[in-house]
Amino acid sequence: MKSRIAVWATAGFLVAVGWAVYAFAAVPPALAFNDPIMTLVRITCPIALLSSYPIRLEWVLLANAATYALVGLIVEPLRQRLAHAK
Repeated sequence: MKSRIAVWATAGFLVAVGWAVYAFAAVPPALAFNDPIMTLVRITCPIALLSSYPIRLEWVLLANAATYALVGLIVEPLRQRLAHAK
């Protein structure tokens, strides 16, 4: 189960890296507040809800990895229970 939680955390890290690369590579202003893609960013990267505060990229990557690991801690036991019930 620990390896599955690590996979969840890695996925969260990679999602945040993907959004960072998109923001740096896109034509400015990328990811403006009223941009329609920001809805998807806020769903996949919950730390983006705090976008009014200046947060360093390293902290965003770490927070997103921790958020996904927490989701993994919730989802994996439920998934195992459903697998045993079948």
